[in-house]
Amino acid sequence: MINKRETHSCNNQVDAFAEALATARQMQQNWLTYGVNFVNFYVEDVDGDWLETWGHDEILGNSRLDAIKEFLVSDESVAVKVRQYLGERSLFDFAVNLEESWKISQTNDRLSAVINLLASQENSISTDDIRLLDLANSLLEKLAEIL
Repeated sequence: MINKRETHSCNNQVDAFAEALATARQMQQNWLTYGVNFVNFYVEDVDGDWLETWGHDEILGNSRLDAIKEFLVSDESVAVKVRQYLGERSLFDFAVNLEESWKISQTNDRLSAVINLLASQENSISTDDIRLLDLANSLLEKLAEIL
């Protein structure tokens, strides 16, 4: 006898397939109706330079993340202080979050983000701590040199 869970799973797969098929049929109908202009329904910036710049964000992001990771494991005094401050926390996770905070355009907002990254969820560390502020400033200065 077929298990109810298996039946439910099969029904979900059939529903997902039916939905994908309906979407493909609608796309085909749009193509037949509008010709190559049907792409305007599916691509926001069809006339932009998105094709020429495809992957540039990922490439820049990866090289920036690699540079941050290399810096964090280096013997630079700021990197050593950051590792000591982080303690047992994941250096990779910190690097990923640091790379994301680098995208913040406002300097004060970026500094606040880095302070919060360093402080994390530990209640014993005050985000008003002058050592934390100095470390965050030093870290941002080094990142500005590197990136």
